[in-house]
Amino acid sequence: MIDISHKIKTLRTAIAQATLKVSPETIARIRSNRVPKGNPLEVAKVAAVQAAKNTSDIIPYCHPLPVDFVGVEYSIGKRIIEIRTTVKAIYKTGVEMEALTAASVAALTMYDMLKMFDDEMEITGVKLISKTGGKSEYGKPVSLPVRAAVLVLSDSISSGRKEDQSGKLIQERLKNFGVKVIDYRVISDDREKIEMQLKNYADKRKLDLVVTTGGTGFGPRDNTPDAVANLVDYEIPGIAEAARVYGQERTPLAMLSRAKTGIRGTTLIINMPGSRKAVAESFEALFPAVLHSFAMIAGGGHFRQRRTNRRLKGNNF
Repeated sequence: MIDISHKIKTLRTAIAQATLKVSPETIARIRSNRVPKGNPLEVAKVAAVQAAKNTSDIIPYCHPLPVDFVGVEYSIGKRIIEIRTTVKAIYKTGVEMEALTAASVAALTMYDMLKMFDDEMEITGVKLISKTGGKSEYGKPVSLPVRAAVLVLSDSISSGRKEDQSGKLIQERLKNFGVKVIDYRVISDDREKIEMQLKNYADKRKLDLVVTTGGTGFGPRDNTPDAVANLVDYEIPGIAEAARVYGQERTPLAMLSRAKTGIRGTTLIINMPGSRKAVAESFEALFPAVLHSFAMIAGGGHFRQRRTNRRLKGNNF
């Protein structure tokens, strides 16, 4: 089973379609409700719902997940019955297999109920129509160039007593997302030095992004959040809270972080904790979604790929 423990939960939606080829006489039987085993459309809907909820029991590498919605719709032609299933879940992994399984089982259920009087019946195809959520929607690269600095705040590292690991990890992760790291440096936890360096990045160098690591706790020298709060034009609490919520699901100590995020001029400043593990978790929580903020800062507003799907008439479960 693939490890998905590092992923964040998003609304996942998948739409699948199965096509059943039948005789015109079979279509007439369905429309006139003359099928001995009952109404195949209604029974197949129930079967599809059950199949979506139990996909992980029959597909070995599918993760069990909390299915929030299963919809089943039909389009009936002269010789064709199209079955379209929609599955939604707020979870860490996609639901395309649930939608495909639901469509397949619905088609098989109809086949079972109709086979007694239609020897030529055939399931001609099962396919995925669309999926949204997760990396397919929020993980797309940002076209705008982003220039960044990484600022390590630590008395022990700046004095040479310890080696920096978190700042180097930040550099690596930013480069993986296509961000150009213009500057990397280590300074002490002195508040005046922190404010001076942040002003330099925002006011003089006019960088797009500054990511700091260290100094976000309760210690007497943990000055980073206070320096940021004093400098930014306005805070963006949602970014810091997203990192804390993600961390809290993995360790109860995440609630002890005082990290802040805000904007000075056109520079986004993000605080991250000092430990390498906490930095890695912060990146999982924030990136690449946080990169969409630069289009907003530039006046472009929210941008997000939108998909339109043709809706078939029918009832939803």
